[in-house]
Amino acid sequence: MSVGNINSEGNKKNNFPWQLKMLQGLAAIAECCQQSSLDIGTILNKLQDEQRVSNIVRTSTSGTIPKCYSFSIANVGAADGTYKGVVIAPGEVVNFDAGVLNNGFGSETYDATGTTFLITYVTSI
Repeated sequence: MSVGNINSEGNKKNNFPWQLKMLQGLAAIAECCQQSSLDIGTILNKLQDEQRVSNIVRTSTSGTIPKCYSFSIANVGAADGTYKGVVIAPGEVVNFDAGVLNNGFGSETYDATGTTFLITYVTSI
């Protein structure tokens, strides 16, 4: 059973329209790659070759994590801190990973006033 083969929606287990759209999309991608001077392997290598750098910050104030690909916030202090309005208790750690290639997060704000956050994040060079 494929993703488009759902009994409760649309064509009731007839997934031909969904499969056709997927094949048309793949054909369009292949056509673009053939017209380009770059092959798909070269394109993927260019995406994967982007340099990344790790960063670490120890803070007891509020602030912002810049646009990044992954980050972690550990409350290493003795009091509660907040991230997105949610309390991070002492000893708790939250991790976020945007996945593969060029997925990322926008800037993220936190408040470590009265405690200490150890924040690590990965950005582009």
